[in-house]
Amino acid sequence: MPFSGPMRAEAGDIALVRRVQHGDRAAFDVLVLKYQHKVLKLVQRYIRNPAEAEDVAQEAFVKAWRALPAFRGDSAFYTWLYRIAINTAKNALVATGRRPVACDLDQPEGAPAQAQARLADTGTPEALVLTEEIRRNVNEAIRALPGDLRTAIMLRELEGLSYEEIAAEMDCPVGTVRSRIFRAREAIDQSLREVFDGGLGRDGD
Repeated sequence: MPFSGPMRAEAGDIALVRRVQHGDRAAFDVLVLKYQHKVLKLVQRYIRNPAEAEDVAQEAFVKAWRALPAFRGDSAFYTWLYRIAINTAKNALVATGRRPVACDLDQPEGAPAQAQARLADTGTPEALVLTEEIRRNVNEAIRALPGDLRTAIMLRELEGLSYEEIAAEMDCPVGTVRSRIFRAREAIDQSLREVFDGGLGRDGD
């Protein structure tokens, strides 16, 4: 049965990785072109200076190039690359004595219908105030989360990783991932109740 969607993409990545491992530098260039924007966007969650973020993203790819000979395919290539990019960004911050910046969720996905309606016209003063207040509350709630909950919700909501990919990234069962994401959403929801009734208004995934 032919691959489709993410499975086809993952199979394609693995094929490229194998070519790189056999000395094909051009295959790595393909992987860089495929993921450079995504990696840069990820790094910018931690490092807001554009020029510095580009340098860190490039450094992440250099590290990936050096580490590829040892890549065994136990996880998806992007999950593996994601880990390298995150660690490189964090190391860059530590090297300069800084802490990661707050991640911006803007308007939370799945916000209650009444809140979405109030924010529909973003040019109104009410909408602008509410949007900023929501952003601030979400960022504060994320910063206040324990490390494991914060990592899980960021991987899910900001990076769009599947529960299985998050489990591989965090080295824990999928059930644990679901529990962490549920608890993180509950905490964020509680924070958003200070802005409007209904919180996130989300059920399940």
